[in-house]
Amino acid sequence: MSNTDDELIELVRRATEAFNRGDFDSAAEMAHPEVTLRRTGGLTEVRGVDAFRAWMEPDAFESQQTDLHGFEVEGNRVLARQHTVSRGAGSGIEMGMDSLVVWTFDDDYRVTRVELFLPHEEKEARRALGGG
Repeated sequence: MSNTDDELIELVRRATEAFNRGDFDSAAEMAHPEVTLRRTGGLTEVRGVDAFRAWMEPDAFESQQTDLHGFEVEGNRVLARQHTVSRGAGSGIEMGMDSLVVWTFDDDYRVTRVELFLPHEEKEARRALGGG
């Protein structure tokens, strides 16, 4: 693994840690002003840093914690495997979900694209990573 690979993985870790502690401003600071977020389930893409920042705000969940448990790097992209535990606002019901996220960075190490995939979409995640 190269120094650049390590740097990209560290940026993903830092963004996730900021998200986990509710520091959405710090997480959004790492994004390019024109960042794009591809969501699962056919939902429309989120475009721009302000919309990306707003997407992080809790709505149906009172809390969310994401644990990262594996990385692959291809060029300027990182595929992260993660498990997120969310607690419903009001109900307190806890829900866990595995997912894959492909992070794309520019030459200045800013996030330009975040793509979320469910486990059954691993082939699509690998294509987004560039690994076919």
